[in-house]
Amino acid sequence: MHVEQQPELKIVNHAWYTFWYVIPTLPALLVFPLLLSRLGFWLALAGYVVATGLCFALFAVVMRRFGVQLL
Repeated sequence: MHVEQQPELKIVNHAWYTFWYVIPTLPALLVFPLLLSRLGFWLALAGYVVATGLCFALFAVVMRRFGVQLL
């Protein structure tokens, strides 16, 4: 982003929100290997997507109480 001469605020915001968006994906990554051995790749992938969405929604609600707006 720096090479593309983006404003510093845009770079800072990108780093800030990347941090907050990675955290809720971590628990969902535990779901994928469990489902993969039981359901196969495509259903495990679908389960991962659903789990990530649920984790993110819950995380966004919790973080809102601490003043971090993710949605």
